[in-house]
Amino acid sequence: MSSDKFSSARAYPARRVARWDEETDVVIVGFGAAGASSAIEAAAAGAKVTLFEVGAGSGGASALSGGEIYLGGGGGTPIQIQNGFTDDTESLYTYLKMAGGPDADLAKVRLYADNSLAHYHWLVEQGVVYKGTHIPTKIIEPETDDTLIWCGSEEAWPFSEAARPAPRGHVIQWTGWGGGRKLMDVLEARVRKLGVDVRANTRVLCLVADEDGAVQGVAIRDNGAEKFIRARKGVILCTGGFCMNRDMMQRYAPNALVSNDPIGVVDDGSGIVMGQSVGGDAIHMDQFFTTCPWYPPESLVKGIMVNIHGQRFINEDCYHGRVSAYIAKQPRSKAYLLLDNDIFGRPMEFSRVDVAATGETWAEVESELGMTAGTLTATVEVFSREAAKGHDPLFRKAAKWLKPLTKGPFAALEMDMSTSFFSYFTLGGLNTLPTGEVLARDGKTVPGLYAAGRATAGLPRWGEGYSSGMSLADCTFFGRMAGKTAGAKLS
Repeated sequence: MSSDKFSSARAYPARRVARWDEETDVVIVGFGAAGASSAIEAAAAGAKVTLFEVGAGSGGASALSGGEIYLGGGGGTPIQIQNGFTDDTESLYTYLKMAGGPDADLAKVRLYADNSLAHYHWLVEQGVVYKGTHIPTKIIEPETDDTLIWCGSEEAWPFSEAARPAPRGHVIQWTGWGGGRKLMDVLEARVRKLGVDVRANTRVLCLVADEDGAVQGVAIRDNGAEKFIRARKGVILCTGGFCMNRDMMQRYAPNALVSNDPIGVVDDGSGIVMGQSVGGDAIHMDQFFTTCPWYPPESLVKGIMVNIHGQRFINEDCYHGRVSAYIAKQPRSKAYLLLDNDIFGRPMEFSRVDVAATGETWAEVESELGMTAGTLTATVEVFSREAAKGHDPLFRKAAKWLKPLTKGPFAALEMDMSTSFFSYFTLGGLNTLPTGEVLARDGKTVPGLYAAGRATAGLPRWGEGYSSGMSLADCTFFGRMAGKTAGAKLS
């Protein structure tokens, strides 16, 4: 075989395979959280599972995360209840539906909300350890080994009006940032204990399909040799998103490219392209998550965000990613955080958020920023007047975050997508059923093909609604669904 015959954009014809080099029941492509969870359930169903990973080991983008998983419902997880919170399933469902945006996948939202508590127990059964303590303040992720955090916009408008708030970020016990690596170690140990055949440093080149598009297996490159691997029950694509593929980003999500900080390892979109090669439909490819960690300190949440014209555009008490998504839509993808002396602080250094202007009056700040006279000053005057009354009629910021900005000196911190640390990853991908089956553009399933994680448009599919922990929730839960479905399929 010559490697120039293989392209992820073209399925290799099964009729041209003279001989399968190996056979297995389920092939899984990618060893992040989605691939690991798929492998665990497929193996538990009795399937022979072979998992291919292009990198040197497990992890993927999952290992770069904070390790938090969005969990709740059913009255509350043991950790929520231990810390005095209840969390009913309908509130979780409503929040996830709103977070999913105008095209939220209601079937996936319903299934996850109804089974989120059981998913918590499944994670614990795999060996995930939670300390159980709660951090009440606004943070990005714990630097301690605490568990329960507010990780979204649950307490902010409009979500708080429709769904009863509860903290749902469950972080694996791990001291410092980066608990995703620990989470992956736990899942990898379970995968190997179940006897899954794991092949690292192996690239899946393309799908192999018959003439009607049914997936029969994959072609791989292993130690420089190309081989055909037959998958009797199916192939599960768990390859991540496409934030590291600039050509795909330019085509589908060019607005993210204002930033220079993608979060990923491989994330080259190969799984999405392979799915498309057999007719799989890719949806919401323009959507991406982005964030600039502009707090802590949480006192900064009492400031107000304005664009380059001095106008507010968001209630600043919502999730930092939602604020960042709105910044990305502003002129020149830039915003200023306005602070007075009482609440001034500097965000973490790596955020690259700098002081853009200072002054003894807001008029001086306005002038230093080069804004039209009277614009920023009017914005601050209206906000401060209403904040003194305990409400925010324009953007409905919660009362506990309202403070008149009247104690000079004053400052404006600049958040610019092109210079500040705005990390991003993609949210669009293959359209799938809750079972993990990949859908074609005509709404029919692609026989023999499944997908999970960021290679799909899952629970998180709208940048303005994302919350920390949703990706790992989606990867682990719907990875499990894909593994169960493929593992139980009759060969």
